[in-house]
Amino acid sequence: MPVQVEKAEISRSAPVPKSAAPRNIAIDAWRGFVMFLMMAEVLRLAKVSEAYPESWFWRVLAFHQTHAEWVGCSLHDLIQPSFSFLVGVALPWSVASRIAKGGTFRGMLFHAIRRSFVLAALGIFLRSTHNTQTNFTFEDTLTQIGLGYTFLFLLSFCSERVQWISLGAILAGYWLAWALWPITANGPAVGVPADWPNNFAGFAAHWNKNANFGHAFDVWFLNLLPRAKPFLFNGGGYLTLSFIPTLGTMLLGLIAGQWIRAAEPRVPMKKLLLAGTRDCCCM
Repeated sequence: MPVQVEKAEISRSAPVPKSAAPRNIAIDAWRGFVMFLMMAEVLRLAKVSEAYPESWFWRVLAFHQTHAEWVGCSLHDLIQPSFSFLVGVALPWSVASRIAKGGTFRGMLFHAIRRSFVLAALGIFLRSTHNTQTNFTFEDTLTQIGLGYTFLFLLSFCSERVQWISLGAILAGYWLAWALWPITANGPAVGVPADWPNNFAGFAAHWNKNANFGHAFDVWFLNLLPRAKPFLFNGGGYLTLSFIPTLGTMLLGLIAGQWIRAAEPRVPMKKLLLAGTRDCCCM
């Protein structure tokens, strides 16, 4: 009996370890697959394809390990959108976790702003590692996510209806900006051969590489920052303003994440959001 009492007292006094929050295996598997696609670049399948020019098998693998030339899409082109989408998918869990730990809307907002800054700064740092001067450029995946992350956080506290309307406004507004930008203001494409097969004519010329609204913005904006030499064009056609459609991709991920989380036997997201903030007007 004394032994049993002693064991009972120990069990009452010992802290009960909290069980780890269950993870969504599908999201983890997707994240792992995207990381695999990114790391698979070291296989240099394009070089293998060059050694076997008659093999359709190696040609297909090589194509999907490289970016498509401006027009079209390969599996490799889906790596950055997948990262962006997964940021949105994971956000409902992140917000719910912080609210459950006593987080407030103001505290989480400051955290989101700080995370945005860190992501953007890391992207600039990675693009500057082989330069003698900081390369202020904003096309890196981390930078693109960072530029839109705070907006995504704010939208996570809005209703799904507001989120869908915001997505439509983002995509339609971005398309309209390119469509209304005068072709003559762009001038001839810079850094693109005249006989390049992806040069468009007519209305589609608004989307020509290095002769579009986004390129014109970068020629103005990036040259406001300290540079070793003036910015003329990006060789891959990557743009600062691409963070806007990237935000749209993250917003789609947010909506998907809310659907997935709502199907799990947890506290409803709306109750957590109401507990975390009382001054949001989008509920």
